Amino acid sequence: MNTIPIVPVQGTSPTMVEAVIAEVAARLERLVADPTYQDAIDIHGLPLDDRQRDVLRERLGQGEVDARLDVAGSSRITETGFAGVWWVSHLDASERPVLEQIVIARVPDLLPAHPADIALAAARLAGRTGAPVPTAPPTECAND
Repeated sequence: MNTIPIVPVQGTSPTMVEAVIAEVAARLERLVADPTYQDAIDIHGLPLDDRQRDVLRERLGQGEVDARLDVAGSSRITETGFAGVWWVSHLDASERPVLEQIVIARVPDLLPAHPADIALAAARLAGRTGAPVPTAPPTECAND
């Protein structure tokens, strides 16, 4: 696993940035131990100025996933350079963050489709193709 370096940056007060990175590292270790673990750090509520927030984003880096959701406002979910660490921003109509979080999880809860939405999508698609409409998800036999 990559380690997150804790190095002071000139021109900023590194204490808060270092504290957040240390907390992310600790929570990431919990995710390693328990793949179902999920937690978030409210970045928007921390006393970080724009420079510190930029330093934090820079330290965490950029990963491979960058998703945008348009449900009850706009949200952007960006994987950092550390698998299991996500930067999540909920934006207002002017695209300014109203809530920012660092989410530690295999996948943030915002991304997976809800089972009810999947069932509705399957029924809609079946209606367009003439295929039988699925009625219920398949179940597994406990004796298999």
